[in-house]
Amino acid sequence: MSFFDTDRRVLVLALARMADAVGNSFLIIVLPAYIGAHGPVDVSAFTGPLSILGVDVLRVTDSLLVGLALSLFGFLNSFMQPFTGRWSDRAGKRKVFILAGLALLGGASGAYAFVDDYQLVLALRMLQGVGAALTIPCTVALVNELATDATRGNNFGVFNTFRLIGFGFGPVIAGLVLTRWGFDAAFGVAVLGAFVSFLLVAVLVSDPEQTQAAAGEDVSIAVRGDRRLLDPVFTLGVATVCMGVCIALFATLESTINARLDQTNVLFGLEFGAVVIANVVFQVPIGRASDRYGRRPFIVAGFALLIPATLAQGYAYTPVSMIAARFVQGVAVAAVFAPSLAVAGDLAREGESGSTLSVLTMGFGLGTAIGPLASGFLVRFGFSTPFAVGSALAVIALVLVYTQVEETLSDPQPMRATPGD
Repeated sequence: MSFFDTDRRVLVLALARMADAVGNSFLIIVLPAYIGAHGPVDVSAFTGPLSILGVDVLRVTDSLLVGLALSLFGFLNSFMQPFTGRWSDRAGKRKVFILAGLALLGGASGAYAFVDDYQLVLALRMLQGVGAALTIPCTVALVNELATDATRGNNFGVFNTFRLIGFGFGPVIAGLVLTRWGFDAAFGVAVLGAFVSFLLVAVLVSDPEQTQAAAGEDVSIAVRGDRRLLDPVFTLGVATVCMGVCIALFATLESTINARLDQTNVLFGLEFGAVVIANVVFQVPIGRASDRYGRRPFIVAGFALLIPATLAQGYAYTPVSMIAARFVQGVAVAAVFAPSLAVAGDLAREGESGSTLSVLTMGFGLGTAIGPLASGFLVRFGFSTPFAVGSALAVIALVLVYTQVEETLSDPQPMRATPGD
């Protein structure tokens, strides 16, 4: 199967997600610079010791407030996804949910240019969280429904590759736009990304021919497994939370990392994007290989690699070493993401792709929400502390996946097989 043998609708969804991801990833670079003592949104009134019953329990810093703004999007987005995924299952429609979500994401991105109050920034992040919750599970469900067991890993590999191209190169472009043209131009690019995505989906994507899904009212997530202690999709959801935390620890520490490595915002953007560049290179080959050799070996190997790759970032002293650590972390994520989604797709019952796959997309969103908030707090105990905690979470994820997730591909070939076998 060649790259462009992928279903046209999957390619369009991938391109649309790429355009939207460019806009959203801009905010990861722009908002930390927009919020703080030297940005348009002054948070000095909110900083200082936080007291409960006269006892100082926490010191609120600029970094912690930036982390809260970045994380709020992920928390709301994550907790709403099981509901929006289930609603789209019951409606038997995906496209209308995707378009509504893109409209909210784009509108909120443009509104940042008119806001200079931290509380309004939080409100816009919440609005964007709702938009993402409408968009993400429905898009992933469509990709799954347009696949078979023999193409599911490839489909998710292609989709994630384009999405991550946008997410990875967005911060690099954001650093350049912010330095040259300022905040208004950066927010304008975010709006443009959402608009292009909306246009592609509206014109070129249609819902698969299907009847209304027989999804029930229950949106609870199965925890106990039939053959093992934990349900495999739940297990992968928990492991994906850990992976998301490991990736997102980096985002809040922009100013700290720039000072530590004596670098500019452009180099920070390159370091941030190194994870995604690795995903762009490896996502499709790994996704395609998981259709041939099985899902589980890649997932296990990915979490094993995530442990040292995350820890190494806490001990990087040059931009080159940080880029190298981030790139290796990206290889680990590439080995986990598409095969994990393929496992969930393999196990999803007909008409329930949205609710089943939302467990993983929710987990990733929750992890990327916890990560910035955790690093903003943990960095007070030393620069390496957030990354040490992240690597410990990766160990937990590895143990869970190794013990609780079985192979779902019906007839995987042995890894020593060659294409000519």
